[in-house]
Amino acid sequence: MKIAFLGPETTYTHSAAIKHFGAGADFVPLKTLDDVFASVELGKSDFGVVPVENSYEGSVTRTLDLFMDHNLKICAEVIIPVSHCIASNACNSSNACGQKKETITKIYSHSQALAQCAKYLSKNFPDAELFSESSTSAAAERASKEKGAAAISSELAAEKFSLKVLERNINDDKENRTRFFVIGKQLSKPSGRDKTMILFSTKNIPGALYKVLGVLAKKKVNMTKIESRPSKKKLWDVVFFVEFEGHAEEKRVVSALKLVGELCDLLKVLGSYPEKMTISD
Repeated sequence: MKIAFLGPETTYTHSAAIKHFGAGADFVPLKTLDDVFASVELGKSDFGVVPVENSYEGSVTRTLDLFMDHNLKICAEVIIPVSHCIASNACNSSNACGQKKETITKIYSHSQALAQCAKYLSKNFPDAELFSESSTSAAAERASKEKGAAAISSELAAEKFSLKVLERNINDDKENRTRFFVIGKQLSKPSGRDKTMILFSTKNIPGALYKVLGVLAKKKVNMTKIESRPSKKKLWDVVFFVEFEGHAEEKRVVSALKLVGELCDLLKVLGSYPEKMTISD
């Protein structure tokens, strides 16, 4: 089984892919989210793993936008804890790190990781320059090649690039979690405890969104998330992403979606997937 994921290796997306599929799968790191979606849609990969939401920084909007352009389904969700460390290559021959915080002048990481550690960085490295990289793994690789540099990354990435961990669990929110979607071509079967996500655009009439949400409420479909994104097809036009409890094949959901479809110009079921209550699910 070939699994595409937003690379490179040792990123949190890679960890999520391993958690869901096991270490024995054939993992293919790709450079962009667009590449992951395309790989699955073209049949080059069986599934893809992409980040969709962080509990501290919110949604990964590019992931949401790509569902507008691709005919893929959300097959599963994976939730993992985010525990950033700061690491540097300034260690002596006995492998004991001699790096002092005041000698670090540059810190590399992904933009979201930098934001998730903003308070820590302000307190401990107020004079260091912060540089955004494409991933925490790329940041670790960059820091491994520069004197006076450090990276905010996972411990897995620090180990891969021979960096010494200076401090662990430095993210400001110790309950930081990231949610990932497993994407494929087929709708998952009901598990008995599922969620569904839909994408829709409403007709241009007063109270259109209110009427759609009213249908879900009347059918006792419990909404867990709503978000809007520009449609990118018409100025100021938006599409809505709504996630709710239940599977798309359940009778009450089928009935609700039929009525929702009558109120919308566009309705797309993005997928149904087992609900993850905890990171150990």
